[in-house]
Amino acid sequence: MALLADPESPPVWNWLAALAETGWAVALDVVPPALAADLAAEAAALHAADRLILAGVGRAEDFTLARAIRRDKTRWLARESAAQAAYLGVMETVRLALNRSLFLGLFSYEAHYAVYEPGGFYARHLDAFKGARNRVVSTVFYLNEDWAGQDGGELAVFSHDEAREPVTLIAPELGTLAIFLSEDIPHEVRPALRERYSIAGWFRVNDRAMAPSLQAPPV
Repeated sequence: MALLADPESPPVWNWLAALAETGWAVALDVVPPALAADLAAEAAALHAADRLILAGVGRAEDFTLARAIRRDKTRWLARESAAQAAYLGVMETVRLALNRSLFLGLFSYEAHYAVYEPGGFYARHLDAFKGARNRVVSTVFYLNEDWAGQDGGELAVFSHDEAREPVTLIAPELGTLAIFLSEDIPHEVRPALRERYSIAGWFRVNDRAMAPSLQAPPV
């Protein structure tokens, strides 16, 4: 994937180059710290009020709860608060930067809060099927202060489908944003030993034919 960022057009983030080269990246400078704290407080309050629901796998008629695959609770962001609106505004800036730098043709973004209660996990998976023309770039923003190694809950990122060992383990620490290609990067959430909060999100295209950099090279 070619990287053609314009250094004169802010914001210029160094994670764009990593995403272009490897298909995944970690960013620490995207969401302002004050906003991260507000989002963390809101996620915890929503969970305490029992306003997150058990997540499943599949969509529409294929949707099912699959506790052997994932054990988290979610709530979609819908600009219900100033913090949600501000976060979605930041992600719009990210969308524009991705399109400007990588010519991805990203059109829209959706996101939800997620909480993994102690023992919660999400087995290894991809966020989109090849050629499904829906999710293109995935994001996970973490909302946990003072996360320690013994708390578990890391995001394990794999380079490709056949890889047995992850290329990295990302601790779910407050302010960390993981970004990766939805169809290409397998990943899993390892069991968390304390409540683990995040915002999972996906950038979409209307039609992958409109995103030249995502097409297979001619053979």
